[in-house]
Amino acid sequence: MPLTEQSVISSITILEDGQLQIRRSRRVFDGSTMIAEQYHRHVLAPGDDTSVEDTRVQQVAQLLWTPIVVAEYKRKRAEALRP
Repeated sequence: MPLTEQSVISSITILEDGQLQIRRSRRVFDGSTMIAEQYHRHVLAPGDDTSVEDTRVQQVAQLLWTPIVVAEYKRKRAEALRP
């Protein structure tokens, strides 16, 4: 059977300050049997551009990242960066 590859968003995790941790799985199949899987993770902060993300990621960000959540995240980041 030919090998095929599939790339899917396998996890969207909401972190403490509203960041989204995205896990993409790259799966290799021999016929219908998965023979390998690799993961790649990245994190999006409230207010980040999600236009190139998977539709599900965009929808979660739109629901979660209210103006209040984005402002609070930016305030905490600015506070943490002060000397």
